[in-house]
Amino acid sequence: MSEACTVLIAEDNAADRLLLSTIVSKQGHRVLVAGNGAEAVELFQQERPQLVLMDALMPVMDGFEATRQIKQLAGDELVPVIFLTSLSETEALVRALDAGGDDFLSKPYNKVILQAKLGAMLRMRALHSTVLQQRDLIVKHNEHLLTEQRVAKAVFDRIAHAGCLHAPNIRYLQSPFALFNGDLLLAAFTPSGGMNIFLGDFTGHGLPAAVGAMPLAEVFYGMTAKGFSIADVLREMNQKLKRILPVGVFCCATLLHLNLHQRVLEVWNGGLPAGVLRRKRDGTQHALISRNLPLGIVEAERFNDHCEVFAIEEGDRILLWSDGVPECSNVQGEMFGEERLRELIAASRHENLYDSVRDGLQAFSGEQQDDMSLVEIAVVDEASLPRQSMPVSGSTKQSPLDWSASFDFRASTLQAFNPLPFLMQWLLEVQELRPLAGTLHTILTEVFSNALEHGVLGLDSALKADANGFAAYYHERQQRLEQLKEGWVRLSFDHRPDQQGGALTIRVSDSGGGIPQHVLQMNTPSTPFSGRGLRLLHELADQCWREEGDGSLNIRVRWQHE
Repeated sequence: MSEACTVLIAEDNAADRLLLSTIVSKQGHRVLVAGNGAEAVELFQQERPQLVLMDALMPVMDGFEATRQIKQLAGDELVPVIFLTSLSETEALVRALDAGGDDFLSKPYNKVILQAKLGAMLRMRALHSTVLQQRDLIVKHNEHLLTEQRVAKAVFDRIAHAGCLHAPNIRYLQSPFALFNGDLLLAAFTPSGGMNIFLGDFTGHGLPAAVGAMPLAEVFYGMTAKGFSIADVLREMNQKLKRILPVGVFCCATLLHLNLHQRVLEVWNGGLPAGVLRRKRDGTQHALISRNLPLGIVEAERFNDHCEVFAIEEGDRILLWSDGVPECSNVQGEMFGEERLRELIAASRHENLYDSVRDGLQAFSGEQQDDMSLVEIAVVDEASLPRQSMPVSGSTKQSPLDWSASFDFRASTLQAFNPLPFLMQWLLEVQELRPLAGTLHTILTEVFSNALEHGVLGLDSALKADANGFAAYYHERQQRLEQLKEGWVRLSFDHRPDQQGGALTIRVSDSGGGIPQHVLQMNTPSTPFSGRGLRLLHELADQCWREEGDGSLNIRVRWQHE
């Protein structure tokens, strides 16, 4: 016996109405009766019965229209309607189904069949009710999950956008396929005034794709702020992703370093589409081709951190994009494609490069198949960008003011270790030097690079006479460094207080005899691609001189009491 419920009987024949009422009542159900379709609709609104026995042909309103209205009033709730009919024409039966009928009961009525049909309809109703409850529960859980994800995304966005994406020389478009973006765009100033820009594309979409973004952002911002090279940053990123990501999940990425002092662009691309370096001077384009595996695939000992190096000038532009850009589809299912993108870039006016590509994508107006990112970085005068201070500990202990120290870095260390972040963290234990952090980092970067490249490796700046020679210079630098067997760079520091404040003297010497005096005295570079670093030393330091005996370079930086 089925569970008792309320049954509405709509029948214009009084005898049939009485017969059906008696049969249904004896089966334990509560009965409501109506003599026509209009009464049936009104009773349904008042009593909300669980099941309806509906005569097809009635006065005032027939059973077809009454059923349509009852189904509309029921909404998501399933109220089975069994048509009572002696009709046998196919067209009439189809009309009953189209109106929302769920079953038929033919006249004359058989109480056994009626009981079976009532039981079947009530079981179907109970199953539908369970489905609705589960749906509502899923919706509730989904809303809870989305709320948690939105909170997590807000935290993630604060971390991911903690750098300098707002800088006036960066323009970008990011359009996530899901709530969480599988593309990651980061930018940060280096202590010496340059910029690091990272564009990554994790496998997949949404939260699983973004799971590696937090540790990558932490590594990127932390190491960039301390002055680590992008090779060091890349190695740490790869090692962290390799350790935490499951097999099959990795990050295609491009990492750029813009040295705005020396007008140098370093590029590492592992798996992303080839970006473009476009020159303002003559409109030529250089493809920033992927030459490495994505991050998180290979072990540390097999990871290649070698970067391509390009000379850049003010006004040059770099355009990067994730594979969601060429894979964007229009309403006909046609992909935007690499060829269309390259043609659009080639036809764009230099100053409108980003706008042309963005507008071209929007005009194509396709169905997004992937996370999509587009970013343009313009090479600008460093003075137009805000200078960032280095992060330092909050120690309030008394600073060491009168001291000296010396460090020797020999061949095997020079090959594999960047001493500058270590030296900067050590120097900034002197609280009085902290306001000069950016200046000190720039000076140390320049003097160490000159000692290594010209003194130890014996490279000639004349190689950097043009853009081709510039690239050849850094290729030769890499080769000589890999083959280095002997040589050294010595950095000595002497800090002394005085009545006005104090002074830090940095002495740099190397195994190659140091910087020639005539090179140090150059006030202007002989080519657009060399000599900027030495000129910068004269601008930043209070004093700069060369020791005749060993060719060592001395730089003095002063600070004053506040």
